[in-house]
Amino acid sequence: MSTAVTPKVESVNHGDILAKISWKLPITFAIATLIAVFAALKSEGMAVFKFSLSRKDMIQVPEWHVSASLLCWILAACAALAFLWATWRTSRREKVGIIAAFVVAVAVVFSLLAWQGGGSAGQITLTATLAAALALSTPLIFGALAGVVSERSGVVNIAIEGQLLTGAFAGVVVASATGSVWVGFIAAPIAGALIGALLALFAVRYNVDHIIVGVVLNTFALGLTTFFFSTVLSQKPELNSASMNLENIKIPLLGDIPVIGPAFFNQTLLTYFMYIVIVVLTIYLFRSRWGLRLRACGEHPHAADTVGIKVRPIRFRASLISGALAGLGGAYFTIGANIGHSFNNNMTDGNGYIALAAMILGKWHPVGAVGAAVMFGFAKAVAILMPSLNIDAPSNLINMIPYVVTVLAVAGFVGRSRPPASENVPYTK
Repeated sequence: MSTAVTPKVESVNHGDILAKISWKLPITFAIATLIAVFAALKSEGMAVFKFSLSRKDMIQVPEWHVSASLLCWILAACAALAFLWATWRTSRREKVGIIAAFVVAVAVVFSLLAWQGGGSAGQITLTATLAAALALSTPLIFGALAGVVSERSGVVNIAIEGQLLTGAFAGVVVASATGSVWVGFIAAPIAGALIGALLALFAVRYNVDHIIVGVVLNTFALGLTTFFFSTVLSQKPELNSASMNLENIKIPLLGDIPVIGPAFFNQTLLTYFMYIVIVVLTIYLFRSRWGLRLRACGEHPHAADTVGIKVRPIRFRASLISGALAGLGGAYFTIGANIGHSFNNNMTDGNGYIALAAMILGKWHPVGAVGAAVMFGFAKAVAILMPSLNIDAPSNLINMIPYVVTVLAVAGFVGRSRPPASENVPYTK
């Protein structure tokens, strides 16, 4: 009589399953180290770092005079150590950590500044650079937050560029027509929300591919604003007044903090409102019933529907909120800064797409998206500062800085991000 033999099944230890090694971060850090070494080789003279905007500041921080070459070599060494650390941690399949990335970023930025500021008559004004970085980051932050709200619900908002553009246009036109900058600030988010409504109509109601709809809406917004700019505004330039803008309001005590005080706490009300939006949106997304339902629609809409969550209405409202936030960010281009600007054709200049990159780099989290947006804004501010330090600076190389930073950041970090599972997935029920 034969006896059946049951094959022996060995238990599998999940810890023995090794994850695939990704060398993106070490390669990115290696490129950054080479940039710092290049700056060290080219640097000469003394670099002067200035930490106060004016002599009227309550707390005066003395200027820092340092050898540009010495500083660059020290920074290059720090970047090299971060590269070795990243290589070692990656080979062990362990996380590199945010500190190493911060060290590399600081090393590259200060190396470039010391390279151009060494031996020149100009001063490296860190406070002014931070203030410029915040100004350049504000529309990116609003755009990135708009993308977070929309995509967390499952709707891919490629139309952020068009929403920024229509917000900038509507804000200055309505403010100029009514003589009130506050009415313009009401019109800007409404204009952005209208683009968001069109996105929701086609993407949510009729299940058209979200990316295709977003690209079409960007083209539509560009064509519409260009048409009105060349017809209505050219005939009535008083509707495109650069004098309509907000004034800076300094917060007592906080505005007197050295370096960061004048940059972050001597701003317009729109910037302060942005601070509030960041905090409120973060809390609501992850600590409220509304946020849980919104994220459920982006992760598993059918499961959300089984517990009574109305998926399509939530996605529609998220698109409206997203458009309103982007429209408010667009207003910063014209009426939101303390120095007003008139509207020009395509004045957003691709900021909506950079905001999308910031959102992805920030892993669809408000705080992460804000951090990435500030990084891109700081790269732009550095590119603006460097020619003032050295008139012989290679303009082509300097103009590439924001885009190089974008490419390196996305190439090094975006592979680690996981989008909401059901974004751009039609919900047909």
